[in-house]
Amino acid sequence: MNLHDYFERGASKNDTGVAVEEADGSSLTYGELIRLSDRVRDRLICMGVEPGDRVGLYLRKTIDTVASILGVLKAGAAYVPVDPTAPALRNGFIFDDCKVKTAILESRFQRDLEAVLGERGGIPPLLIVDEAGGGRALGRLLDALDADSPAPVAPTRRVPTSNLAYILYTSGSTGKPKGVMLSHESAVSFVDWCLRVFEPTKADRFSSHAPFHFDLSILDIYTPLSVGARLVLIPEDIGKEPLKLAELIASKKISVWYSAPSILTMLAQRGNLGSHDYALLRAVLFAGEVFPVAHLRSLYALWPAPRYFNLYGPTETNVCTWYEVATPIDPDRTTPYPIGKVCSQLESIIVDLDGQVVPKGSEGELCIKGPNILRGYWNLPEQTARGFLGDYYRTGDLVVEDESGDLRFVGRRDRMVKKRGYRVELGEIETALYSHPEIEEAAVIALTDAESAVTVCAHLSLKSGDKLSLIALKKFCAERLPLYMVPDKFKFHTRLPKTSTDKIDFQKLKEEA
Repeated sequence: MNLHDYFERGASKNDTGVAVEEADGSSLTYGELIRLSDRVRDRLICMGVEPGDRVGLYLRKTIDTVASILGVLKAGAAYVPVDPTAPALRNGFIFDDCKVKTAILESRFQRDLEAVLGERGGIPPLLIVDEAGGGRALGRLLDALDADSPAPVAPTRRVPTSNLAYILYTSGSTGKPKGVMLSHESAVSFVDWCLRVFEPTKADRFSSHAPFHFDLSILDIYTPLSVGARLVLIPEDIGKEPLKLAELIASKKISVWYSAPSILTMLAQRGNLGSHDYALLRAVLFAGEVFPVAHLRSLYALWPAPRYFNLYGPTETNVCTWYEVATPIDPDRTTPYPIGKVCSQLESIIVDLDGQVVPKGSEGELCIKGPNILRGYWNLPEQTARGFLGDYYRTGDLVVEDESGDLRFVGRRDRMVKKRGYRVELGEIETALYSHPEIEEAAVIALTDAESAVTVCAHLSLKSGDKLSLIALKKFCAERLPLYMVPDKFKFHTRLPKTSTDKIDFQKLKEEA
């Protein structure tokens, strides 16, 4: 079964029902979304897109983007979404790295992307929409192209389930983003699990808070669309404004919410949730980082009716363990809730540094095997090989299995941290900082406070010895990194501390923080 088959199955149950809705009320029914995505399929195939090709998506989160995703899948290709708020330099690298056959993008991004791709050796054919929203811009583009040269109607392609469905680029330890390759089998296995556990119906309204280049979006998109439910797109600006977001959740009658815990904390603290009616909210799912119990308790006090689920898993596996939080929240509890048990279609082992399985109750690295896991990293065979222990994917996360069989998260083995649900490789930030002409040395550390909030601090020594403007440094980083990777703090040193082997002493930097 292909991933896009779920959408067609959902449409067959609710052809005239709303499939996807934007914050401003723009929407498409299942029938309308089928027709628009079919037109995307036809145009891509007319352009020569073949099964296995990659198609880039450089669009804000809109109905146009959802239709483009489905059209790419129907053409038998894999979609490669990029962060529309990230620098064109990074997004151009991604498109060049995986050699996209074409890309669908908004005109606002065209000039900068073409400049980057031109410097990297070539610009593929591009499909340019003017101002994405409501599916209208995409429709206008397809109308214009068809007026000039009609795209013949093509059948939806079914590809082997081992074929790529999408590539999600994450922060890379080498200083460059790396592409996580996920197949149709991987996505279908995960969606099947979601259907069994969360039992959605066509009466549900699912939130889509996560950006489409983030792995949380897979649950957001395909779980509701597979049963004829409604997908409600939450734009980035509203998604970070607690009062507006709280109002939107209520007004759109969201029944299943999914986001990083930091967003739920923001809602509980500053969303004035008590002034709205959330009677239809039945499930609150969270993933991507530890949810401090004090903040979860505050949220539960305001939203006592829903069931709460802690979902865990890196991009390479999507969700691989889960835990339903028993309510009410224990008033005396201070330790975070477990990440729970491994999903039913997967297997796990916990190993030591030598790859040997540890005794139950001992700390070790969680490794996952099963249909959910990635095919590998795009064009990085050595990193792919290092990421596996036999058939098991090495998550890099340290866990302990408790007496009840639940897994408890302990920490990271490498220098990757989770910040607001995003995966951040500290080495990628350092690489960006080293490109500054005045920076002699850079060391980036992550600090976690008592409530598990992550602060990224960049320690710098300069060639001239003078401090740089913090505003200028933030701007410099924002031009090279996604905003969530820009350091929160900068500290200046005459010389960074070193170990006896003349390596930067990260431990000392943490002790001095």
